[in-house]
Amino acid sequence: MDGRFITTAFEIEGYRIVKNLGVVRGITVRSRSIFGTIGASLQTIVGGNITLFTELCEKTRREAFEIMAQHAEAIGANAVIGMRYDANEVMQGVTEVLAYGTAVVVEPVGS
Repeated sequence: MDGRFITTAFEIEGYRIVKNLGVVRGITVRSRSIFGTIGASLQTIVGGNITLFTELCEKTRREAFEIMAQHAEAIGANAVIGMRYDANEVMQGVTEVLAYGTAVVVEPVGS
């Protein structure tokens, strides 16, 4: 799915929604490795951006986003509107990240 057609907005400029296919989601659950936790703990001593956790969070969000996009395509959508992220700690060191939105079919205005 074209990333331009996945948006937090509820419309896509120049396109109209012709079919609403419902909520789609992508869920991934990640845990921190002991090595990553130790490395990140060392980074907290210095202060600033904790790059090990930043990279883990970015990878996890990207994975959830891709699963959501695949789910939308599988049900016939060519766009996702109202896209959001949510995250919850399932247990200590284990986090669930959810990407979700409304799968829709859009077509250019004037078609």
